[in-house]
Amino acid sequence: MNAITRTLKAFTLYEFVQAHALTLKYFFKPKKTINYPYEKNPISPRFRGEHALRRYPNGEERCIACKLCEAVCPAQAITIEAEPRDDGSRRTTRYDIDMTKCIYCGFCQEACPVDAVVEGPNFEYATETREELIYDKYKLLENGDKWERAIAANLEADAPYR
Repeated sequence: MNAITRTLKAFTLYEFVQAHALTLKYFFKPKKTINYPYEKNPISPRFRGEHALRRYPNGEERCIACKLCEAVCPAQAITIEAEPRDDGSRRTTRYDIDMTKCIYCGFCQEACPVDAVVEGPNFEYATETREELIYDKYKLLENGDKWERAIAANLEADAPYR
């Protein structure tokens, strides 16, 4: 009986007809594509994109130079140098992230006790050269200033799960 069924399916081109029926089923449905540069899909609050350093509302940078992010980075992409200030607190003099080494694991963000270093919502940062992907402290602070609203909203949305 099994051989007869196989022979009958082979002569009637059953699989061929079945495949075309499936194609026609999806052919007339509305398409799911978007016009990318002009339309964008929503991004999860946990999305890990371009790095940024945040500031407190008074404008002072958040990083306290504890170097936890540097220690926890598995790719060793973060370099921090710090020195004490006049008031006794420590602040960074150098904070570099080599984005060509970074594996976007999010460990630096999780290790930071003051939410200073975060991975923001920006995923469009293509460059012409590799040197442009070595972010210094000023570039990271600039990213933080530019994306602060989105970063704060993402951290607030993710807060119940931390």
